[in-house]
Amino acid sequence: MIDLMKKSDNEILEIINPIMDNLMEGSTEINHEKHTHDFTERLKNVVKKSGFDIMCKGYQSRWGIFQERTAVAVFRRENSVAVVWKQECSKTDDEYVAEAVFVKADGKYLVDHTWVY
Repeated sequence: MIDLMKKSDNEILEIINPIMDNLMEGSTEINHEKHTHDFTERLKNVVKKSGFDIMCKGYQSRWGIFQERTAVAVFRRENSVAVVWKQECSKTDDEYVAEAVFVKADGKYLVDHTWVY
């Protein structure tokens, strides 16, 4: 059982928001190493540098860069915690969904899935 399950939503967000901030900053900077720093090996094998550059340039041309992110819900699971945020972007007033699933491996929290849509 992941120990985050016993924490309040605010306690969970205090732990994972810095991880998500780094991930989003890496995406904005189109910095693959920074973006994937806290990814599980499984997710690192999915998010390749060549595709990452194309993806970032694509969303930035349409949406701009990521701005304010507001937590909407925290979902506790036996071996992970999933979080959903309302995500704002600089070029549009549209509201997007940012989501990520966090697991604990080797004593630290890692991102095992993430997406913005």
